[in-house]
Amino acid sequence: MSPGQTGSLGRRELLAALAASAGVGVHPTAATTAAPQAGTALRVVDFHCHYVGPSFAVSAGAGAPAAQRGYWQEVNRRLSDPGALLASIEAAGIVARVINTPTAFIQDADGEVALGTVARINDQLAELVSRHPGRLHGLATVDAYGGEAGARELVRAVRELGLRGAFVESAKKDLLLDAPAARPTLAAAAELGVPVFVHPINDAVLDRRFVRYGRLGVQLARGTVNAAALVALLESGTFDELPNLRVVVTTLAIGGVLLAGGFGDGRLRADAPALTRRHVYIDTMRLDPVMIRTAVDLLGADHVLAGTDWPIFVEASVPSRLQAALAACNLDAAQQQMVAGGNTLRLLGVTG
Repeated sequence: MSPGQTGSLGRRELLAALAASAGVGVHPTAATTAAPQAGTALRVVDFHCHYVGPSFAVSAGAGAPAAQRGYWQEVNRRLSDPGALLASIEAAGIVARVINTPTAFIQDADGEVALGTVARINDQLAELVSRHPGRLHGLATVDAYGGEAGARELVRAVRELGLRGAFVESAKKDLLLDAPAARPTLAAAAELGVPVFVHPINDAVLDRRFVRYGRLGVQLARGTVNAAALVALLESGTFDELPNLRVVVTTLAIGGVLLAGGFGDGRLRADAPALTRRHVYIDTMRLDPVMIRTAVDLLGADHVLAGTDWPIFVEASVPSRLQAALAACNLDAAQQQMVAGGNTLRLLGVTG
């Protein structure tokens, strides 16, 4: 058991926690009724947040069914508006957001962006972050599959612009992060000592297969790609070659984390659980106690990061809800604050 872990919850406590998160009445347990002490509200730093800004035409949710168009219009409004981003910090009750800009929100029909777009994204993001120190932290958008050009942009964004990590896509067409083209960016991140946020994408093949199942099918497809990127890094020896590489995946990749942790038939390399504990972090999308408990058991409480996927999901009362979920996981006060913000600040190298 690694530092930051606790013993596993029993089945009864897990079911009670799941029911509590869904608003279902159950017989209370110590885990589900544990209340935070007065004056100990969590200081939440939300690792998983998106922002595009007014300089780009945003097209998130393009092609969504008619019933979802209103929802995506509101998402795009928030993505474009720095005022909405800053107001959301107070509205959620958190202290800071870590923001990134997915090129998927501004790419053309062929999945491409104009030459120079990535550098413009990072310049804009750094300028916004510099005006709101402590409230905003930025991750550099990088084309990880662009070879040495991607690595150079990451070095520029970190050393010259002061951004705190890399934001990359799980895949690009037929490539995953074990592709030779991605190695320069990953090597640069390891050398710089900054994390790489490996984000899901829409895969055309999986989308065609799962689109009939609506939003759940979309999330399943995106989670599959996110998990595949993790498995590719493990099986390719990337972590062996880059011992200082640290990657963050989303909650949607939990299947890959489970496989790496030893679930299944054991085809993954024997040291996959240890490698995953050293190199991999995961966020807390939807603040679900069962998912958080699973992540803690597999990776340790020091490798779980509060993250909500704003503004795709707009969560209210985040500190109290996260605190209730973490209490349901039997995490102590110190571990709760680690997940809430301490782990993120440490990973980003933020001090003071």
